[in-house]
Amino acid sequence: MEKIYLKSNRILRVESGYLWIYRKELASVPNLEGGTIVEVFTGNGKSLGLAFYNPHSTIALRLLKIYAETDVISVFEQRMQMAKQLRERLFPEETCYRLVYAESDYLPGLIIDRFGDYFSVQVNSAGMEKFLDSIVEIICQIFPKCKGIIAKNKSQFRLLEGLDNYEKVIYGKIPEEVLIAENGLKYIVNFYQSQKTGLFLDQKLNKRFIRSISQNLKVLDCFSNFGGFAMNAAVGGAKKLVLVDISETAINYAKKNFELNKLKNAEFICTDALEFLRNEYRAGNKYELVILDPPSFTKTKKNIQSAIAGYRQINKYAMRIVADNGFLATASCSMHIDEATFIRIIQDVGSSQKFQLKLIYRGGQSPDHPVLLSMPETRYLKFFVFQISRS
Repeated sequence: MEKIYLKSNRILRVESGYLWIYRKELASVPNLEGGTIVEVFTGNGKSLGLAFYNPHSTIALRLLKIYAETDVISVFEQRMQMAKQLRERLFPEETCYRLVYAESDYLPGLIIDRFGDYFSVQVNSAGMEKFLDSIVEIICQIFPKCKGIIAKNKSQFRLLEGLDNYEKVIYGKIPEEVLIAENGLKYIVNFYQSQKTGLFLDQKLNKRFIRSISQNLKVLDCFSNFGGFAMNAAVGGAKKLVLVDISETAINYAKKNFELNKLKNAEFICTDALEFLRNEYRAGNKYELVILDPPSFTKTKKNIQSAIAGYRQINKYAMRIVADNGFLATASCSMHIDEATFIRIIQDVGSSQKFQLKLIYRGGQSPDHPVLLSMPETRYLKFFVFQISRS
């Protein structure tokens, strides 16, 4: 096995559990195939165990917390079993959850979402790509009723790893539409037309909170996708719902999901959310609950300022159309916008618009997306609900 040495004798963040080592920290950059498993040593010869190596990526080494002479596939199987046990403990009544969350489950670059008897896999590291066939076998072993697995391998992270983007069924068969359930609500999911891995499961608990406060409210759900927040608001007794998304596919599936659950009093609008918010403000329309769950505004650190400007804009117009003492639920899934920055954006916007903001709920990603404290990158979702009043 190839050995790679670091420049330094110690990297404190790695000793604290951080799993990435950057190319600039290597004593040399060997010309090995991306995804090769190597043994990593500090400058003074101390072994840090095995790692996926990629000479093409800024993240040159992804530590596996596995040591030499270990059966890597056997360890991956054990870790997937442990991940399954955790999710079943967290959500004993659910069959839809994130089964594996990459580094947080010590499976670098591997994401697996479970949707009943179907699974969606996304691989974001060159090393894990080499084990994709083994990952499929392990899924089928620990879920004997598995009917199909799709690889939703389209992400910017893959490009950074030197991997091609593709989507294809890699086991069994997956129909065009799959019926699933979350929080007691039914959804129709089309894996071939959906974003990311199929359905956004990270807002599971935040949707429940929205359900709890929606009684008799007029609700606007922006960036509504397949209608998850709006449906929970409907179940919570909302008197009127307006769903807005720029994707015609998303709006059509939101309609189907409302019909499937026999939910009513909803209007579906296919348009740009920011433009809709501006028009509602100009028209003087008000809502008692506005929900903002936009896609990530930046995938890289260099675009942070433009992302901040985007969050300011949508939150400014959302606040302007919230009725007095109404509610704003606002989210950010941009990893490079941390919680302190995001809440400061909201606070600054509120202050500039002469609004008083009362924080009533502070949420994040569902616990099936666990945060590895030694790796801040595993914490990405921020979700706040404010009651808004005029100063």
